[in-house]
Amino acid sequence: MEFPIRIPVGRWADLFVTWLTDHFSTVFDSIKGVVEFILVNINWFFQVIPWPVMLIALTVIAWLVSGSRVAVMTFVCIFLLGALDLWMEGMATMALVATSVLVSVALGLPTGILAAKYKRFDTVLRPILDGMQTIPSFVYLIPAIMFFGIGNVPGILATVIFALPPMVRLTSLGIQQVEHEVVEAGHAFGCTPRQLLFKIQLPLAVPSIMAGVNQTVMMALSMVVVAAMIGAGGLGGKILYSIQRIDLGVGIEAGLGILFIAMVLDRILQGLTKKQQQALIRNER
Repeated sequence: MEFPIRIPVGRWADLFVTWLTDHFSTVFDSIKGVVEFILVNINWFFQVIPWPVMLIALTVIAWLVSGSRVAVMTFVCIFLLGALDLWMEGMATMALVATSVLVSVALGLPTGILAAKYKRFDTVLRPILDGMQTIPSFVYLIPAIMFFGIGNVPGILATVIFALPPMVRLTSLGIQQVEHEVVEAGHAFGCTPRQLLFKIQLPLAVPSIMAGVNQTVMMALSMVVVAAMIGAGGLGGKILYSIQRIDLGVGIEAGLGILFIAMVLDRILQGLTKKQQQALIRNER
């Protein structure tokens, strides 16, 4: 027995997307141009640096931020990435992730601040973020193709949509968790709302914001692989090739390459977060 009511949400969505592409094509072209410009320059940076320099630089950064153990792990992971003949693909993946995270932070940080400041905005935003996190990641590829075509740019923008929610949520949470007494003290000393935000709330919320950046990076890494289905390059392209050719060896090597990058980025960002937390503790004392 068929259900008596059929709500044509899919047809409405098709009509809405068609209307957007017809009336705002110049806007989408502008967005595509900006994202492509960022990606090209970041990708050039990663590709032009010789592998020994990149290997040493990442190892030194890991040592300064997270200590000797993480530095050794970083050296081994990046060295193995090159030893598996995945250096160029790995650097392309790093460029895709860096671009996606840069756009996600640029959008997520102010959005999280607004959500923390205005309860009505937060009330409207929450179900949108819930939907962005629960809708399957493959769904984001469809409007990305319709708005921006095939290639790296639609892959990045689909990745941004998928990776944006934790940045917004943790930024808002970090600001809201700043102790009320500290905020009251700022008001008592005559802080303007701008001074209160930039000199008290945001500095104290940095550990939570960094945790949001960490989560955004991990989600961007996972989505960049899916974005290979619409033409994004990097290690995701290798995995897609292995699926199409049923080549287990290529898939395992590319998967390990993504694992190595994820481990390095995660440990470095965790080290940055810990340093921020330690700095806050010292300041409180």
